Amino acid sequence: MHRKPQAIDGFIPRSPQTRYVGFDNRPKLSNSPQGVRVRRPGFSAQQPTDKMSSFSARSSSLNTQSNQLLNQSMELPEPKRYESRDFSPPATSKKKRQKSKKSKLRKFVKTTSLIAAAFLILCGGWLGWKLFRDTSKVFGSSSSLLGFLSASKLKCEDTGRCNIILAGNSADDPFHNGANLTDSIMLISIDTKNDTAIMMSIPRDLYVNIPGNGYAKINEAYPDGQSEHYNQNGYAKGGMGLLEQTVSESLGIDVSYYALIDYSALRQAVNTVGGVPVNVQSEDPRGLYDPSIDWKTHGPLVKLSNGWHTLTGEQALDLARARGDAYGSYGFSASDFARTQNQRALMLAIKDKAMSNGTLANPLKLGQLFDAFGNNVHTDLSTGNIRRLYDLSKVIPSNKIKSIGLNSVTINGQKDVSLLKGYTTTTGQSALIPTTGLGDYSQIKQFLQQVMSNNALAKEGANVVVLNASTTTGLATAESNVLSKKGIYVSTTANATPHQDTTFIIDNSSGKNPATLKALKNIFGISTTSTNASLTKQYPDAAFIVVLGQNQQMPQ
Repeated sequence: MHRKPQAIDGFIPRSPQTRYVGFDNRPKLSNSPQGVRVRRPGFSAQQPTDKMSSFSARSSSLNTQSNQLLNQSMELPEPKRYESRDFSPPATSKKKRQKSKKSKLRKFVKTTSLIAAAFLILCGGWLGWKLFRDTSKVFGSSSSLLGFLSASKLKCEDTGRCNIILAGNSADDPFHNGANLTDSIMLISIDTKNDTAIMMSIPRDLYVNIPGNGYAKINEAYPDGQSEHYNQNGYAKGGMGLLEQTVSESLGIDVSYYALIDYSALRQAVNTVGGVPVNVQSEDPRGLYDPSIDWKTHGPLVKLSNGWHTLTGEQALDLARARGDAYGSYGFSASDFARTQNQRALMLAIKDKAMSNGTLANPLKLGQLFDAFGNNVHTDLSTGNIRRLYDLSKVIPSNKIKSIGLNSVTINGQKDVSLLKGYTTTTGQSALIPTTGLGDYSQIKQFLQQVMSNNALAKEGANVVVLNASTTTGLATAESNVLSKKGIYVSTTANATPHQDTTFIIDNSSGKNPATLKALKNIFGISTTSTNASLTKQYPDAAFIVVLGQNQQMPQ
């Protein structure tokens, strides 16, 4: 028996087997729209037409706009096609790559600059520390590094010439006898007005009167002053002060400063600059040879052929020491004079090498130079004085530095004149004294005035003879004093016969001494010169002979 189906949630099942909820899935009639939801009983399938159409229109419009926006957002630009034969990337891509390269380059430059700056700071700090340490050794703990940055005026600058003594000893050499003796003495004279300089060697065997100690070789002055604690006004304290006074009184020149240098400074300085070039020009075709033993190398002191050599520090030191007086030596014809000549040549070679860019631009070499001089140099120059000397010396080329000795000079028109001669002391030592005699330095002083004076008359050094042909006694001597004060060298004063009425000048200079001729004419009021074969023959070395006549008045 079938029971009538009960309504469930507003739907009435058609059969007990099936129940339709929501959508009717029964077979569709041909007039039934497909997919139309069948509403439950109680709901009206009809809605107001105007509201329904309005809603549908708005919904359709919104859907259309949404689809358009979605399509636009999804659209991607079609990639451009480039043929391989005509490919050129877009300009924007090239600019980006260029910017990227520039950015990498800037980073590289910045990094490199930072590394270089750090290196320079480290080098500067290292050099500064070395300079401070070595400065304290040379100039004392109270010295200031700022002095190297600001030059201090030299006390001799107002005179136009500064004279500095360089003395070398071997106190650092345990194998050298008499290590405190200053076996190397050199006078450096700088013309501060004309940018020239002179290097003159003073032989260690020069027999002089050492103040307070009597006659001895000049190389003994330093140890004497050290042992007696020398202290005199106007000179440095200690041994170098006594050496200054000895040189000043013997040679008639003012010494302003000194530097005492151990031999190690020479060796280290030469090694630091990479060796120095030296041109050996010996009179012996074999060159130079001194068989004396170098106790460091255990070989001969010097063995060099003629020609150019680049010497190491040890070779340079040996050459500076060698005298060539040992048995079997050759090439040292002038013995100690040759040694001092070699020393001056080495000084110039070191100066040129040290002032070169290869040394000044190398922090390691500069530091080694500081050590070489810091450990082995003692001086009364301040750091400011050193800076001033550097400023003066860097404008003086080597060809403006004259190297001279006292054994072969040009004086009064004569060449190859020796101002020294051999001498045997009371104790049997071999020594050197002035050619004019023991203690007579007049000729040496006249030569030094000739080469060091800024006076044109003194530089010419013309040999003048003054003869008195009047009846006025002492006239020749008085006039000679006038000429000497003006810088004119008078070698001879004498009387002449027969008497002359007027003063005249005999010129035998061949035009070599124009300043002296002009001065003589002005002094004696003479416009023309004369000749006299007899007097010229009598005084063959005279450049000028002044014959004073009866009209010449005694000078005031």
